Amino acid sequence: MESPESTAGDSPEEIIFSWDSSAAVDSRDKMIFESDRCDIDRYLDAVDELQRSMDSVAISGTSSSASSALQIAMARLEDEFRNILLSHSSPIDAESLTDSTQPWFHSSISSRSDSLEENSQEFEFKEEMEGSFVKQLEHSDSCVSNASSCYKSASSIRGVDLISSDAVYDLHCIAERMIAAGFSRECIQVYASVRKSAVDASFRRLGIEKLGIGDIQRLEWEAVERKIRRWIRATRICVRVLFASEKRLCEQIFEGLENDTDDTCFTETVKGPVIQLFNFADAISISKRSPEKLFKILDLHDALSDLLPDIEIVFESKSSESIRVQAAEIVSRLAEAARGILSEFENAVLREPSEVPIPGGTIHPLTRYVMNYISLISDYKQTLIELIVSKPSTGSRYSSDPNVPDMDFSEFEGRVSTLALHLIWIIVILQFNLDGKSKYYKDVSLTHLFMMNNVHYIVQKTKGSPELREMIGDDYLRRLTGKFRFSATSYQRATWVRVLHCLRDEGLHVSGSFSSGVSKSALRERFKSFNAIFEEVHRTQATWLIPDTQLREELRISISDLLIPAYRSFLGRFRSHIESGRHPENYIKYSVEDLENEVLDFFEGYPASQHLRRRSQ
Repeated sequence: MESPESTAGDSPEEIIFSWDSSAAVDSRDKMIFESDRCDIDRYLDAVDELQRSMDSVAISGTSSSASSALQIAMARLEDEFRNILLSHSSPIDAESLTDSTQPWFHSSISSRSDSLEENSQEFEFKEEMEGSFVKQLEHSDSCVSNASSCYKSASSIRGVDLISSDAVYDLHCIAERMIAAGFSRECIQVYASVRKSAVDASFRRLGIEKLGIGDIQRLEWEAVERKIRRWIRATRICVRVLFASEKRLCEQIFEGLENDTDDTCFTETVKGPVIQLFNFADAISISKRSPEKLFKILDLHDALSDLLPDIEIVFESKSSESIRVQAAEIVSRLAEAARGILSEFENAVLREPSEVPIPGGTIHPLTRYVMNYISLISDYKQTLIELIVSKPSTGSRYSSDPNVPDMDFSEFEGRVSTLALHLIWIIVILQFNLDGKSKYYKDVSLTHLFMMNNVHYIVQKTKGSPELREMIGDDYLRRLTGKFRFSATSYQRATWVRVLHCLRDEGLHVSGSFSSGVSKSALRERFKSFNAIFEEVHRTQATWLIPDTQLREELRISISDLLIPAYRSFLGRFRSHIESGRHPENYIKYSVEDLENEVLDFFEGYPASQHLRRRSQ
C-alpha cells in the first residue's frame, strides 16, 4: 500500500500527522503496518523521537507540541495493534484441536463407567424411601468389561504458534512503544478483547457451551453424562494446547517489556474462558449426590487431577493464582463428592425396600447391580484408594440397630486397604438385605435356594474381577463360598429330609405271637407318601431357577446322591411285598431310572409338563 506523502526531512510530528486518519483524508483507510517496511520503521522512529522529546519536557518542565502528536500516535498504534491482531487471530487450527496421534484426543476414548451403563443391571435412585433405588431400568447380566486402567495422558503441554513471527514482531514493536508512553492499559485491553474472541471461537469448535452452574445442575443426568466425556477431551486440549499457546503468544509479544505485562495480558485473555470451562466440573462437584454419578465424577476427578501439574505450569504467574486455586478446589470437591456418594450407595444398598419375591428364587436384580457396581469401583481402585481414607460407618453407632448387620473390621486391619473394607462392607449389607428379602418366600426351601443363588453370584463376580478379588482377598472369598454352600446344604435338609423320611424302615415291620414280617398296608402308605411328596417337590422345584449351569448341575448331583441310593435300597428291600399284591403300579410309580430323569427337571425355571414335552421331542 502507498504511504501518505512525506519526505526524509519531515519532523516526527509531521510524520505522525501524515498518518493521522482524523486529519489526512488519504490516510483514513490505510494501515501503516500494511505498508513498506521502511514506512513502518520511519513511523516507529518518529514515535521514539517524540517519546524522547516528552522525556526531555518532563525534565525541563516546559510544554511541547510533541505531547499532542504523541497522543495521536498512540491512538494510531492502538488501531494498528488491533488490526494486526484481528488480521491474524482465528480459532486455533483444526489439526491442533483434533490431532488423533495424541491419545487424549482420540475419539475412541470412553469412560470406564460406560461399561456399567451398557452392560449392567441398572437402578434408578430416588429421594423417597431414604434414597433407596427402587426401579429396575434395564435387564442384562453381562459382566462389566475390562475398562481402561486410567486416564493418564502420555503427553503434556504442546503449545503452537498462533500468529506468524512477522506479525508477532510488529505487535511487539507497537506494544513496546505504547507501554513506554504509559498506554499499557489500552494495549492490554485491546489485546485481551481480540484474543478472547479467538479463544471463544476455539471453544465453539470444541463444543464447549456457555452454561452457568445453575444451567448445568438443571440438566438431566443422562445429558450431563454425554457432556462429561466431551468436557474431559476439550479441557485437556484447552490446557495443554489452547491456553498454553495463548501464554506463549503473550510471552512472545510482551517479552522484555514492562514487568508482568505478559502475565496480565494472558490472564485477562483467558480468565473468562477458564471460568466458563471450570464451571462445568464445579457444578457437578456440588450437585445432588446419587450413586449413578460416582464413576463420571471419578472420571472428572482423574482428568482434572492429571491436568493439575500442567495447570500449575500454564498458570504459574501470581495474576493467575486464582485459576490454580480454583482447579485444585474443584478436584477437592469432586473427591469429597465421590466419598459422599460411596457412603450414600452403601446406605441405599442397605435400605433398598423391594418386598416382592423374585420368582423361582433366582438372582435378585439388586445383587446384579451391586456386584457390577463394585466391580467397576475396583477398576477405579488407584483413585479411590487415595480418596477413601475412613472405614465404613459401622460400630457403636449401629450396635443397637437391628436393621444394620453386625460387623467387626478388626480382623481385616493391616491386611486390606480402606477401600477394600468398604467393598467388603457393601457385600455384607447386600447379604443382609437379601436375607431379609428371602423371608418373603413362603417355602423355606426356596428361601435357602434364593440365598444360595445370590451368594454364589457374588462369589462368581468377585472371582471374575481380578482387581476386586485381589482387594477383598481369598480368605473372605472362601468365607463367602462357605456361605453359599451352607445355603445349599440347608436347602437339601429343608427339602429332602421329609422325602427320605418316607424311605425309612421304621414302622414297616410288625411282630406278634402268630406272625412277624412287613406290614403291607404300612408299606403301601409309605410308597404313596413318597410318591405324593416327590411329585409335589418335582412340580414346584422344576419352576425354580438356578441360572448358573455348573451350580445347577452340582446341586442335582448332590440330590441324586442323596435320593437315588436310598430309593434303590428301599425298592430292593420291599418291591416284592408290593408286587405280590394287587395293583402294584399304584404304589411303585417310579423306577430308579425314572427318578434319575425326574431330577434332571429341577431348577430349569419352567413347569414340569414342559420338561416332559422337551424330553419327548
